[in-house]
Amino acid sequence: MTQEPQILDSDTLSFGLAFLAERDADLAAVLARFGPPPLWAREPGFPTLLRIILEQQVSLASARATFERLSALATPLTPASFLAVDDATLRAVGFSRQKSRYGRELAQALLAGRLDLEGLAELPDEDVRAALIAIPGIGPWSAEIYLLMALHRADAWPVSDLGVIVGLQQVKGLPRRPTREEANQLAEPWRPWRSVATRLLWYNYLGGGTSNT
Repeated sequence: MTQEPQILDSDTLSFGLAFLAERDADLAAVLARFGPPPLWAREPGFPTLLRIILEQQVSLASARATFERLSALATPLTPASFLAVDDATLRAVGFSRQKSRYGRELAQALLAGRLDLEGLAELPDEDVRAALIAIPGIGPWSAEIYLLMALHRADAWPVSDLGVIVGLQQVKGLPRRPTREEANQLAEPWRPWRSVATRLLWYNYLGGGTSNT
């Protein structure tokens, strides 16, 4: 029998923080310094996943500006309305040629029924990852961010995220940024609450700020 996914809300976030603080003194120190991190969240659906694609390898501020310019043109922002925007207009609002293609691949997959975003909420984490990365332009980082931010899963782990890697270096007092393999090893004791650990690492990276949305 498939176990239902663990979802983060205010209660489970508190439980996860207590779990991590008991098992990791460094995370306990972050919690003591800054308090509980925000329950950063986004609405599940096409706009959020498209915005995550925009955030790949660029600053959050740059991606947000592009997303807002697009949203002003395509209202409401749906797969069909996105496909109706021509390539020149997408470039004008800030899409690269590659991300224009990725956005169209995603929109077409949704309209053709090859990806069911609503149905993801009922799937185990591994099945969500598999469904998302089957779409061109959605890699492991994007899938983990969607699991963490939109589906509110408790054990997502965006190991290649810059804030996670730098946060790990800071929190663990490492002389250099950890490799992906080293980061995975450090995070292994944090299961099944790696999403909570991610929020603590982000919170430390931001110095207790709340701009990671």
